[in-house]
Amino acid sequence: MSDLGPQPEVPYWHLWVDDEGVSHQQQCLLTQYEAKQVGPADPQWNNAQPRGESSVVFTVQPVGWVGEWHENPAPQWIVVLSGRWFIESMDGTRIEQGPGEFSLGEDQGCVASDGRLGHRSGTVGDQPAVLMTVQLHIDPVRAPCHIR
Repeated sequence: MSDLGPQPEVPYWHLWVDDEGVSHQQQCLLTQYEAKQVGPADPQWNNAQPRGESSVVFTVQPVGWVGEWHENPAPQWIVVLSGRWFIESMDGTRIEQGPGEFSLGEDQGCVASDGRLGHRSGTVGDQPAVLMTVQLHIDPVRAPCHIR
């Protein structure tokens, strides 16, 4: 049996909306891991999320693509598979992510201000950004880092 080491803390970015309808980004941690065994395999760390209906969408954003101000279509996990992209929230925070990094897009219900609504996003560099989104068919939560 392999040594699991300490319980992991895995970072992710959360795009969320405050009570005034302004989007923000905050780095959060997934921390609710449990050691679980799958069949005869050695135990691994699992952080099981609530079961629910979801849709998976794969996206390829071409080089130079910019998605001007918009909201995510639903609360969704966004995983970068290859390339790089940026996300800019209404408060001016801009982050970039590359392969293996992920975020929770939960900016539904923003209030337009100075031509901004939700977020802008786009590719960075000379390669397309390939993303996998898992759209959750749930209501958004107006609080940062509520998923642990």
